[in-house]
Amino acid sequence: MLAITPEPPYYAVIFTSVRTADHGDAYGETADLMLRLAAEQPGYLGVESAREDVGITVSYWRDLESIRNWKRQADHLAAQKDGRARFYQGYITRIAKVERDYSFAR
Repeated sequence: MLAITPEPPYYAVIFTSVRTADHGDAYGETADLMLRLAAEQPGYLGVESAREDVGITVSYWRDLESIRNWKRQADHLAAQKDGRARFYQGYITRIAKVERDYSFAR
């Protein structure tokens, strides 16, 4: 499902990752919890995600302060630590300002 975002400008956090070996349900449970918690944060606008060999999750935020606050949220801090220790071979987080968007829908 595609995120429905407001008129720009807004921000995108692009999290690109390569996972380690399967960890049963632990990864999925943590990812689901993070999606639920992110949606409760002030300034959160939506998320889109896909995974094959490389996972890409793009979350959308009203402003940089909202992104900083999410990064510092206690459960998110714990998940970040767990991700580095168990779930990821590597990842890159990129933050971009969306200045323009356009869409097509059938």
